[in-house]
Amino acid sequence: MSTLLLADRPIRPVTRSGFEVRPFDAPLGAEVVGLDLAAPLSNDDFARLHRAHLDHHLLVFRDQDITPEQQIAFSRRFGPLQVHVLHQFQLKGHPEILVVSNIVENGQPIGLGDAGHYWHSDLSYKETPSLGSMLHAQELPAEGGDTLFANMHRAWDTLPAGLRKTVAGLKAEHSYLAKYEELRRRSPWRPKLSDAQIAEVKPVIHPVVRTHPETGRKALFVSEHFTTRVVGLPDDESRELLATLFAHSVVPEHVHRHRWEARDMVFWDNRSLMHLAAGCPEHLRRRMNRTTIEGDAPF
Repeated sequence: MSTLLLADRPIRPVTRSGFEVRPFDAPLGAEVVGLDLAAPLSNDDFARLHRAHLDHHLLVFRDQDITPEQQIAFSRRFGPLQVHVLHQFQLKGHPEILVVSNIVENGQPIGLGDAGHYWHSDLSYKETPSLGSMLHAQELPAEGGDTLFANMHRAWDTLPAGLRKTVAGLKAEHSYLAKYEELRRRSPWRPKLSDAQIAEVKPVIHPVVRTHPETGRKALFVSEHFTTRVVGLPDDESRELLATLFAHSVVPEHVHRHRWEARDMVFWDNRSLMHLAAGCPEHLRRRMNRTTIEGDAPF
């Protein structure tokens, strides 16, 4: 494991032959300019992208005219891909891609229309949660549809000293089913899960504070969507502690809002960030293709 510690500080744009990395004036994120993801990527360029992803936690690639196969191939450069439990919303012929969409065709939703309704880190409810996710814009609404990202390294770094001491060493349960029935009652996007699907998403226990396996930085690793309880605490204390951590994680100083443009590809680090879908008017169509890269067991 690399022990390089990266501070959240302004990082100069990185310019070499090929493409440029332009950091946002925000708590996280950078735009990658001059790179076509449909073209072959050299090992040197891949290493630069990997470094930029670790530095900034989120990379935005504008105007990427790529196929599902190309998205899958690029995603696999970073690791094995995970298949989402909602197989109903896999892109036909490409189980690695989850369709995130509010579009209904022939009376049936074509994708997961309420994805990101609560702050979360993708697949934190798995024994090996996601390293990162890639979301490619296919169809965007005329208004709304933004995605918010929160820097969980900053959330840890700015936690009051007493609270840091309290949570260090604690563990928490994560469950995909935590808010599933609540979401089912609200919208048509959540199908009834089969017994086999429920067996795929058994609750897991992870540290409340995880260490990034590549940079060594610590980050809070709890979310309002999937974290159900702190292990070993009475229910009332657990709820109070989690509510405090949730609120602290998403203060404006930790958050960046991504405003989507046509054919954006956004790649974020689920070990470093949480995200939230801001939503859009129901009558406006939105469709994205998501790939999810498998990570390591948190420690």
